[in-house]
Amino acid sequence: MDMNAFNVSATLNIFRLLSRPSLCLPHATVSTFNELPIPLNKAFERHKNVDIKAVVLDKDNCFAYPHSNTVHKQYEDHFKRLKEAYPGRRLLIVSNTAGARSMDPAGRLVSEVELSTRVPVLPHRTKKPGCGPEIMEYFRKYPETGVTRPEQIAVVGDRLTTDVMMANLMGSYAVWVKDGVVPPEESNVFARMEHKLAAYLIRRGYEAPEPASPFEG
Repeated sequence: MDMNAFNVSATLNIFRLLSRPSLCLPHATVSTFNELPIPLNKAFERHKNVDIKAVVLDKDNCFAYPHSNTVHKQYEDHFKRLKEAYPGRRLLIVSNTAGARSMDPAGRLVSEVELSTRVPVLPHRTKKPGCGPEIMEYFRKYPETGVTRPEQIAVVGDRLTTDVMMANLMGSYAVWVKDGVVPPEESNVFARMEHKLAAYLIRRGYEAPEPASPFEG
């Protein structure tokens, strides 16, 4: 097994789902990146007093084709609108390829994605879903973002057991990009399993945790 590709964080956190399955459920779902509401507050209208000050954005299969470092052409206009709504360091790319120490130790992919998108990319030691503390550390480092609490962050991504689960572990809001750049029928077996898991949990009446306090269990 390629240990660079193996996500220890995701594997360990899967056990948390056994006791709390709702950790992998999003607060909002869109089909593709182009359907992402801007500003993000609009995605959470059923929640009260939502004040999204920053967005954490997944890369692969969210706004970029897997393993590409550029914005998918069909999403370029919407990506530009998102950058305008969350300027500077209020928009942060967190990827399990570009920026993850095990995959990108020299930061080469970080530089390539930042050059292509003009958006900061987070270098992180722990892969998603376990890098929530590193994300909060980033925003504390840049107080101009206005982020003082995790519920002021929306995490956008295509994977339930990494992006969405990370948001819930942090105490943030989660938006699931359900179909992604690659159609579900063409995605890998784990992504297809996540779709089935979400449908099952929703049928059973589970809901995403209310954002605020990071999950400690």
